[in-house]
Amino acid sequence: MAKKVVGKINEIMPEDDLIKVCHVCGTHEYVISRHGLRSLLPKNLEVIAGPGCPVCVTPSHDIDEAILLANNGKVICTYGDMMVVPATQESLSKVKAKGADVKVVYSPTDAVKFAKKNPDKEVIFFSLGFETTAPATVAEILNKPPENFSVLTSHRLIPPAMELLMGIGDIHIDGFLCPGHVATIIGVKPFKVFADAYAMPAVVAGFEPDDVLLSLFMMVRQIYEGKPRAENEYTRCVSFEGNLRAQEFLEEVFDVVDAHWRGIGKVPYSGYALKKEYEEYDARKRFESLLEKVGESRDIHPGCSCHNVMLGKIKPTECKLFMKACTPQSPYGPCMVSMEGTCAIYARYGKQMKTEL
Repeated sequence: MAKKVVGKINEIMPEDDLIKVCHVCGTHEYVISRHGLRSLLPKNLEVIAGPGCPVCVTPSHDIDEAILLANNGKVICTYGDMMVVPATQESLSKVKAKGADVKVVYSPTDAVKFAKKNPDKEVIFFSLGFETTAPATVAEILNKPPENFSVLTSHRLIPPAMELLMGIGDIHIDGFLCPGHVATIIGVKPFKVFADAYAMPAVVAGFEPDDVLLSLFMMVRQIYEGKPRAENEYTRCVSFEGNLRAQEFLEEVFDVVDAHWRGIGKVPYSGYALKKEYEEYDARKRFESLLEKVGESRDIHPGCSCHNVMLGKIKPTECKLFMKACTPQSPYGPCMVSMEGTCAIYARYGKQMKTEL
């Protein structure tokens, strides 16, 4: 199948054209790099990585808030990847080593269970991720968790970030490979604007190597047909409208607000904030006076190029710190932490990026 699809791509593409396709999903980068897919493609078909890692784009300020709360006797529950992400001064793992109560959980349900078992403790779920993980947070809030439970939200929305990429002058993009995980919730519909308003092809892709190759073929075919549209390769999991029940719950609990993305800046209408009706579960409201003590945060430390990696301007290997001052064992920047971080993927699979059919 892979041979056949790659052959079709080669048939369509003229040798003198350069096409740049941007994906915005850390799992897509993982699949592409692990299986050496770039080495199978025509040299003039370039696949660049955008801001598709949720841990990477979580701003230092939000992590600094979680650290301050932990240092003041609150229990912070969050996903494992977030533990070692460098913030302005420290990481959650470092304050945990000093005695703060920071726990790794697999879901907000785990945090709620801990809160029920420990009614004398303030338990805060540090909630992050894209549209994929937000419904799980909403479900717990709608189930009326105990009074000692609250949420520190840091969710981000993908389509607004994609629109921002199109407005950056020194980034050339011919089409978007859209994230299948996100599309299971929001559907194909929100990506239609890129074809309709910007004449930009958009293809929702699955996560097997053949999914990615087939999606790239669909993208190239659109470009040379001159008929940009939003297509769905991941039909076994994604519908045009998406998960309407999940969307309904998200709309009930969250307001869509402007949000800061680490290394990128403020992106309009790209984040979630708890509505006033649910502010009793909002950690920022509950501990407002304490969180005022969070000082000025720093997203990108001197010498780090994570912001350029997340925007697709450079590859991780072009950063001077890559696998020197910044390694998976001792990450200096956020892109070296998660299995969805572009730098961490390059560090792990850099020697395996070539393959043969």
